[in-house]
Amino acid sequence: MSRTLRVRQAQTVLPFGVGAVFDIQGESFVATGIGDWPQKAKQRVESPRLAARLGVTGFYAAPATANDRFDTPDAPGAPYIRFPSWLFCGACRRMKRWRIADEKPGQPPRCPSCSPGRTLAPMRFVQICVAGHLGDVDWWFWAHSRQEAGQRRRCGERERLRFLVSERAAGLEALCVACTAQGCGARRDLLDLLGTHGMRCSGRNPWQRAHEAAPCGKPVQIVQRTAGNLYYPVVHSALDIPESDTPAAQEDEELARHVRDHDLWVSLCRVAGTPRADVFRTMIEEDTGATGHLLDALLAEETGQPLPVPSPDPAAAPVRPDLSREEWAAFTAPAPPATRDFALRETTLGLGRETAEPWAGLHRRIGRIVLADRLREVRALSGFTRVTPDAPLVPADTARRLNWLPAVEVFGEGILLTLDKHELTAWEGDTDVRRRVAGMRADLDRSFQRDRLQALTGNELSPRFVLLHTLAHLLIRQLSFECGYTTAGLRERVYARPEQDQYGILVYTAAGDAEGTLGGLVQQGEPPRLAETLLRMTEAAAWCSADPLCSEHTGQGFGNLNRAACHACALLPETSCETGNTLLDRALVVGGDRVPGYLESIVTAARSAAADALEDK
Repeated sequence: MSRTLRVRQAQTVLPFGVGAVFDIQGESFVATGIGDWPQKAKQRVESPRLAARLGVTGFYAAPATANDRFDTPDAPGAPYIRFPSWLFCGACRRMKRWRIADEKPGQPPRCPSCSPGRTLAPMRFVQICVAGHLGDVDWWFWAHSRQEAGQRRRCGERERLRFLVSERAAGLEALCVACTAQGCGARRDLLDLLGTHGMRCSGRNPWQRAHEAAPCGKPVQIVQRTAGNLYYPVVHSALDIPESDTPAAQEDEELARHVRDHDLWVSLCRVAGTPRADVFRTMIEEDTGATGHLLDALLAEETGQPLPVPSPDPAAAPVRPDLSREEWAAFTAPAPPATRDFALRETTLGLGRETAEPWAGLHRRIGRIVLADRLREVRALSGFTRVTPDAPLVPADTARRLNWLPAVEVFGEGILLTLDKHELTAWEGDTDVRRRVAGMRADLDRSFQRDRLQALTGNELSPRFVLLHTLAHLLIRQLSFECGYTTAGLRERVYARPEQDQYGILVYTAAGDAEGTLGGLVQQGEPPRLAETLLRMTEAAAWCSADPLCSEHTGQGFGNLNRAACHACALLPETSCETGNTLLDRALVVGGDRVPGYLESIVTAARSAAADALEDK
């Protein structure tokens, strides 16, 4: 019976992007590099701002296909290949090394020894290394690893293996790989399989050819094929905003004018692309403060040559450029610019200062509210890492020949919420607040995720970032009850860099082809709905089912980077969070553990108003 396996176009970047291993209908596959994508049917995705920051010539989306992307190599769509290649039969327990020549379109792999043929299942363990390589476990070596070298050499049957299960043991000890070659009988259970062993790294990923393998001396780790450390995608996203007439664009244009007026600009244009250009570049950068990227863009405009695309350093950790400055400027402009994919309108909470508490306190602490009726976001995958997030980046094009990246465009709507600048500044100056955030900053400095997270938080972790980030999580959780979207269908963008005078959050829908734009989120931002939502959010955040353990915690979550935040009160699906559910503290929002919360007075006033109402009854 023919079967159909489908991966949506939006999933070809995240979560099933290049290098990802995933299960579907009992089979296991890995996404190949973009060098194996069909060249004719790719769909171009426009995002000049993101392309300029990443130093690439453009983006392409995987071709949309009504059929699956697995069985026909020449069909449109991002290709996926079977991995791991070692499979086993659940009936006879025979293991088989499955090759591309064995594939039959529309059919799962079947056991050649059973009649009728039983569907083969993939082995659950694979090997990875910190250099980003992925491969099958050498099961023959594992089965013979307790034999002497001479005994191993006498066994010439490398594929006569069985995956056996014992009823007299439990766990991995009950599983073993046995060699059935005549006169051999070697076997070993899987009790000590996980971890680092003496196996050699193949130096490549499953979709790479044998001649593309690189010498690799990194230790091999054996993990489950669905392990969390097998795949860390590096995804960049940018909103499609009009860059003209924003303060950021005006600042860049002024800097560009200074560069063009410099005495050495003409000389630099004449020798561009030669070693002599470095001297002129350095002097112009020192005199004007221009960045190297700005000079590259101006030279490309002046000489007609394309922007240089730097080759990635194989030993370098992933770099995440900051794209928030232009977005924040566009959202907070007095007259927000508008395009077909960027439509904004400003609104209010619908409250006045004369309103009774707790509404008056809410009015004092909330600043501007901007509703985005139409947003377009481009998400691009620059590569991935394995073992740890700060490992060397493996580019999406493992052959390093292409200057474009895989991307998808998604459309949605959103609410931009800003805090009152003066109230925020006064709250940030509190000694207890700064002391609490200083402890989180110390934990961040010790974390292996420090570089990745600092690219999002700015120069250093500030109280406003933790406050705004936690507020975004609480608001998403509350909105999921009010506007019909799931928490996984909402995303956050935190604008909290003090050096750029940012103090707001954007909650938006951009779930690709899953939910799209339905209008419910923007409608929830209209007065007086948003004020009521914020009040209910604040009241709900004041209590967690894990309190007092949660509210008094001095370090929980990944790397102890959270304080009063757990799955019961503040955490979201990781696809909705910029920082992977880290750097959260509910106490900074509603108060607790001798720390004043930014919205603590609203909680107190709401409880008092509720008590008064009960007394009146």
